[in-house]
Amino acid sequence: MRFDVLYLILGWTLIALTVPLGFCGLLTIFLDNWTMALYSFAIPAGLSALSGFLMLSLGTRTDTSERLRDREAFAAVALVWPIAVFIGALPFWFGGMFVGPFTDGASMADVLRGAVNSWFESMSGFTTTGATVISHQMSPNCVPGVTLDCINAQPRGLLIWRSLTQWLGGMGIIMLGMMILSRVIGGGMALARAELTGPSLSRIRPKLKQTALALWGLYFFLTLSEFLLLYLTGAMNLFDAVNHSLTTMPSGGFSTHDASIGYYDSVLVESIIIVFMFLAGVNFTLLWFIREGDYKKAFGDEEFRNYALYVFVAFVAISIALIVSGNPVSGSIRDGLFQVVSFATSTGYTSTNYMGESWPLFGHLILFILMVIGASAGSTSGGLKIMRVTLAFKVAMRELVRIAQPRKIQHVRMNGEVVEEKQIGLIIGMLFVWVGLFFISSLVLSMFMPNDTFESVTMVVASSLGNTGPTLGNFGPTQTWDSMNSGALIITSILMWFGRLELLTAVILLHPHTWRKEAKSDADLKAVAVVKRMLPEREKQDDQNNVI
Repeated sequence: MRFDVLYLILGWTLIALTVPLGFCGLLTIFLDNWTMALYSFAIPAGLSALSGFLMLSLGTRTDTSERLRDREAFAAVALVWPIAVFIGALPFWFGGMFVGPFTDGASMADVLRGAVNSWFESMSGFTTTGATVISHQMSPNCVPGVTLDCINAQPRGLLIWRSLTQWLGGMGIIMLGMMILSRVIGGGMALARAELTGPSLSRIRPKLKQTALALWGLYFFLTLSEFLLLYLTGAMNLFDAVNHSLTTMPSGGFSTHDASIGYYDSVLVESIIIVFMFLAGVNFTLLWFIREGDYKKAFGDEEFRNYALYVFVAFVAISIALIVSGNPVSGSIRDGLFQVVSFATSTGYTSTNYMGESWPLFGHLILFILMVIGASAGSTSGGLKIMRVTLAFKVAMRELVRIAQPRKIQHVRMNGEVVEEKQIGLIIGMLFVWVGLFFISSLVLSMFMPNDTFESVTMVVASSLGNTGPTLGNFGPTQTWDSMNSGALIITSILMWFGRLELLTAVILLHPHTWRKEAKSDADLKAVAVVKRMLPEREKQDDQNNVI
């Protein structure tokens, strides 16, 4: 492992984080006060800048930018997230969203629990999961029996930062780094391969930096468009429209109200958010093709067609189930469509209490399937992704055909192109790791949540791995995750990290071979090998000269 490369990438990431922290600090001066801005953002920004400067000045070499390999790329991408989460948690802790070191009369136990809460909220934000622990029991800003809306009672600047963590995490911190720091960091393609999730899989411009810039431009345009539409409805004020536009396109789901989108009880607001949630679940490369007018290439994509079909089928199935259960037709269609799109794209917004008695078990099972599968590859959504599930299904069908016709040669195709066996192996491996991690994590989490039900524990694990947020069981749309103990919150935050990295990058980070030190003997062996290859060529040239 070339640690100087890690220091380069992590150092510049820490320095880059000072920009959004400083921006939120300035906003906090106007939205709240100077004291809140100082504690919440000035101290974290200074710590981030200092740490980044020390990494760059003490840990790098003059040729570090040219030494990036896939090993360092995967390790850097995996480590960027917890480092960003740590810095992102400090505003919540220092600013008093949870009990922190500046909270008057707080015990050490409460301060430590506040640190865990802040870490969880930051991880949920950057990984775009959307689960929260903000509650009357955990936040000093909420008085039980007095504060009706605990999330909305938080300082305005902290809510903006909370939403901004999701907006930054949706497209990926590394994608942002490639756009801004490509000349400094280098190795953009290796980093792009490492950050498997997010719109980073296909080039739409000759250079990777241009691709990152184009996708971030599209991301910003869609966010701005949603903000304008939400604000013009009149149902949302300026502050709420900004926050919800920042958390829809990254399929994050953080809201400024305890009741999420149900707070507004507006068909128009729900319709706008449904459209942008659906777009967030589409491969961003296809959205770029639509922007360029290449509709045939966009709508002819097999994964997009499967995505649209499976959302439609789930919507029809849940709507019919709600109607059969005695719910009004209009309400069944409205609630069914919103929850289906929210779960399918792992956004996590809610518009109704889907854990109520009016929702049948069949509807819960559909939501669970949507939570696990997710939306399209190259989108901001979580889950396994439709492309992987589709290919796994095709592989299964191919093997069944081989049993009946052993000599028949049948290739697995996607969009008419043959999928290489190496890619198929990677997909099957990821699915196997997901299933194994799901069962192991459920067993471990059950030991930290002994009083919860089987449904609650397993759904929390699925929600964390799928970066969905609100889930089924005891942690549904009307409950936060505040009742979990610190151990359970740490475990679920790690699962969110695994889910955001789509498992394999995190698994590579944990492999001992990744951290093997680059020994001098290895370099000597490589040099000897080069000399051995050169000697026969030199002898051959000498023989030719002698003949002449």
